[in-house]
Amino acid sequence: MPDCPALFIGASASHQGKTTVTAAIARHHARRGLKVRVFKTGPDFLDPMILERACGAPVYSLHLWMVGRDACRALLAQAAREADLILIEGVMGLFDGTPSSADLAAAFGVPVLAVIGTHGMAQTFGAIAFGLAHYREDLEFNGVLANRVASARHAQMLSEAIPQGLRYCGHLSNADDIALPERHLGLTQAAEVTGLDKRLDRAADAIASTTLAELPPIVHFEDAAPEAPSRLLDGLHIAIACDAAFSFIYPANIDLLASLGARISKFSPLANEAIPDNADALYLPGGYAELHAARLASNARTRDSIKQHSDNTKPVVAECGGMLYLLDTFTDIEGKRHQMLGALKGHATMQRRLARLAMQRVDTLHGPLTGHTFHYSTLETTMQPVLTASHATTGAAGEALYHQSSITATYMHAYWPSNPAAAAALFRGEPL
Repeated sequence: MPDCPALFIGASASHQGKTTVTAAIARHHARRGLKVRVFKTGPDFLDPMILERACGAPVYSLHLWMVGRDACRALLAQAAREADLILIEGVMGLFDGTPSSADLAAAFGVPVLAVIGTHGMAQTFGAIAFGLAHYREDLEFNGVLANRVASARHAQMLSEAIPQGLRYCGHLSNADDIALPERHLGLTQAAEVTGLDKRLDRAADAIASTTLAELPPIVHFEDAAPEAPSRLLDGLHIAIACDAAFSFIYPANIDLLASLGARISKFSPLANEAIPDNADALYLPGGYAELHAARLASNARTRDSIKQHSDNTKPVVAECGGMLYLLDTFTDIEGKRHQMLGALKGHATMQRRLARLAMQRVDTLHGPLTGHTFHYSTLETTMQPVLTASHATTGAAGEALYHQSSITATYMHAYWPSNPAAAAALFRGEPL
């Protein structure tokens, strides 16, 4: 049974600073020379980019529904065998969602640190901390951290408000200048944050003055290993668009393609790079294509190589922003209309209001494939869905999955390890 110090970083709600705190703890211990492995709860692409910079290793998703309990167990066991510290960042508030962050922490016995943003708050901090600590008896509660504290006097008031028997781990101050910038889908991508490493180092310096400077309790993880999938993509060469416009990629998805036998290469549409001539299949992931629509539309070398690839009926898998890139036209948030690649019939319009956010599954010929959707654009198209995803908890109709020529496209971001056979079918151009 692999043992490793571990801590689950939850919060009272979203926007309390979980990612900043997790990154700070990771960078602090990594600077001590420890090997730190960080996980993110649920579907997320942006937080893991920051956390990877903080700890120096890829950040994988854990979720009892999307990833699955057994797969989560295997990922944690592998990390425990290799690392000196495991950190898991939660999602939303500690008890929000089905399954919740608390469900994940309880399932694997990982003690919880609660982060509470304290702007406009004093003694109520103690009440919220007490409620988080005692809401569920099956949750091991490690302590509470006050974030965005205004002054030394404010910090004193917060610490004095903690009920007896509840561990106060300290505070982070507004003056530390460590908060991470955000945009419409969440945090700004790590590569676009000016001075990110200096910011992470300041955060680590701040953590050094709290009890979190020391390692958390040791957790005994159940030994487990993932099943090796059949090499269903043996010898297949898959090209993946990868840059600031196409960056929403689960590391586990790429690992799966490699374990299925595929050879992976990456190229940048933003840099006007062509798909490798010998690529058998193409993956256009989501990202911030909407922020780069004009440049993407004008990059003729990439456009022509994608057209040639699809004209040769080679498989294309396009998710969310990747699908927008292939449409006839796209209207950005300022109302400007752009001609896109024209490989798919339809027009998308960016809006300021969230269009859809949900965990979803699509039932394929190979069984269910899990994932999620999160987008601000709407789509008008004459294409008819070949499949329609369903909401994870309500069963309501979700995102459409379209197939035109050799292109499979959808707003849904699929977690391919949930169904390796379905993932292999996508890249072989076979019906789902």
